[in-house]
Amino acid sequence: MGGAERFLSGALELAAKAASSQLDAVREAAALVADAVVEGKQFWVFGTGHSHLIAEELYGRAGGLADVRAVLEPGVMLHEGLLKSSLLERLGGLADVLLEIHDVQAGDVVLIASNSGRNAVPVEFAIGARKAGAKVIAVTSLAHSTAVSSRAPSGQRLFEVADVVIDNCGVPGDALIDVAGTRTGPTSTLVGALLAQALVVEVVTVLTDRGQAPNVLRSLNA
Repeated sequence: MGGAERFLSGALELAAKAASSQLDAVREAAALVADAVVEGKQFWVFGTGHSHLIAEELYGRAGGLADVRAVLEPGVMLHEGLLKSSLLERLGGLADVLLEIHDVQAGDVVLIASNSGRNAVPVEFAIGARKAGAKVIAVTSLAHSTAVSSRAPSGQRLFEVADVVIDNCGVPGDALIDVAGTRTGPTSTLVGALLAQALVVEVVTVLTDRGQAPNVLRSLNA
């Protein structure tokens, strides 16, 4: 079996595992978001490094929720360099600055994506958001996160400070396929996006069932 075939087969199997095992968590998270929307509160999304792609997947997306508030801080994304992003996401105290800029309040819901769940910024963002009275949804790899220590000053990992944890079911290190001792084929983005969009569809369904008109974006190219 060739490399591409191995990856496609393995990734689809992993996605199916996540789809079945994480359905209850997705539903629980969607209920939190729907409650916040009904109460006029905010739905925030945040991630660092490649995990910021999950936040972007939920923001400004055709067929997605129109009222998503994205925290897209360039320094902890990839736009200003991989090394800068890697160093800044480990910096204790930076999350406090971001929370001062982005006014997360009581009753809001914050989705934070972090595959490893170990770095200071996503962990402290979750802690700060909960202190403000918001609910936190974590999208993370439990296999990876439970296999490593925290880099946050608190010693906690993201899954330990979240109200709802959605596991992307990825392997430690994210790379799914072994090719003669080299690991390749990361899955956190593709499975994370799948789970994130499942959450969106569930939110739209819950709001509709409650008699609420969901505010959903339409494609500008349609």
